[in-house]
Amino acid sequence: MRASHSDALVVYGVTGDLAHKMIFPALYAMAKRGTLNVPVIGVAFPKWTLERLQKRVTHSIKQSGGIDNKRAFQHLLSLLKYVSGDYNDGDTFARIKDALWKARRPAHYLAIPPSLFATVIKNLGTSGLAENARVIVEKPFGRDLESARALNRVARSVFPEDSIFRIDHFLGKEAIMNILYFRFANSFLEPIWNRNYISSVQITLSESFGVGTRGAFYESAGCLRDVIQNHLFQIVALLAMEPPAGRHFAAVQTEKATIFKAMRPLKPEDMVRGQYAGYRQEKDVAKNSDVETYCAVRLFIDSWRWDGVPWYLRSGKYLPETASEILVELKPPPQKLFADAATATGQGNYFRFRASPDAAIALAARVKLPGEEFIGEQRELYLLEQQPGEETPYERLLGDAMKGDGGLFTREDAVEAAWMVVDRVLKHHPRVRPYRRGTWGPKRADALIAGDGGWHNPSGAILSGS
Repeated sequence: MRASHSDALVVYGVTGDLAHKMIFPALYAMAKRGTLNVPVIGVAFPKWTLERLQKRVTHSIKQSGGIDNKRAFQHLLSLLKYVSGDYNDGDTFARIKDALWKARRPAHYLAIPPSLFATVIKNLGTSGLAENARVIVEKPFGRDLESARALNRVARSVFPEDSIFRIDHFLGKEAIMNILYFRFANSFLEPIWNRNYISSVQITLSESFGVGTRGAFYESAGCLRDVIQNHLFQIVALLAMEPPAGRHFAAVQTEKATIFKAMRPLKPEDMVRGQYAGYRQEKDVAKNSDVETYCAVRLFIDSWRWDGVPWYLRSGKYLPETASEILVELKPPPQKLFADAATATGQGNYFRFRASPDAAIALAARVKLPGEEFIGEQRELYLLEQQPGEETPYERLLGDAMKGDGGLFTREDAVEAAWMVVDRVLKHHPRVRPYRRGTWGPKRADALIAGDGGWHNPSGAILSGS
């Protein structure tokens, strides 16, 4: 049975930074495509007027690229309503119900601090606003296994699982979705996509900036929670999963959950934590903070396909580049037939998936150089994937959630299985190691991967570990 479309969108935390930076531009893009035709009710504590919210939306859209379609822009403004109130006050939800008027299938989007998730969800239940509704929850969904289980219990006590949409904007990127397509739409990959031909996989999500004004958030989260456990684990699942039984999202979610459950729990020796110089002087950061702004982990998946293949994940702030990249390294040929085989520098053949700043897929292969001797060099076959006018992650995810399509969201069992992988090292881990801004993190991270050829830095050449 086809799910019905939501007939209203309620945005909690509408006066916050997330709404300003991401949600308003996404709603404007949906209005331009003609896919946003329901009331948008903003909810927040400040006693704003509707006119002030409209000005905030206008400022956001002008900053994100400008108003290039006045009709769509005016249409968006006409859909807006505003409700001011405390999330702990039942009267706030009574006013939301009034603002919804005839809407009977609203989508409630929680763009609020995680500490308020349970409060809002419970009040949606007691107020009757959860009936025939959907709830869209921003990451992080919990901060460890125990809190994720508790939040899942609250959410499931109010909403059925297929009405809960745990959002990770990273999954909405076209380049990330293309990983799934590339894997299962091309027959040449399957014979080599296993432990027999792949020696290692590494995933880098680097940022060239610091925590900025998010010091308080980072003190409560850190890089492992903020990036590794959700964004990068999701990429691992797409790369490692078995072929789903069908194209429907439940089949994809089942295979992803299976990968999370097969991940070997991390040990302290499997990770390196770093902190950029000057982090402790950032606003709202403790003077003796041990929070990591960089994290590298070595992960194993205990399955038939991936037994013994190491997965290296790293992310950090104040690194040389802002980029997201995956390197799947293949094993060398079994026989060193040519003269340069023993002396060739660099790594073996590989697939490279680049998600940002541009989207690309590359295959590295050795080719012979001109001359009588059989000597060659490694070159890339490179396919640039960037598509003009493609949907932004939040445009896609909000649209999918309102349609009831859960393919790009995370299921309850997958959330808990992913937390189980990192739960031990959240409590017992090595202290942070300092690193200079503009470098690729602590030197200790090079030792973590040295046995597998070293890190591939997205900015350029493949470098050996030191």
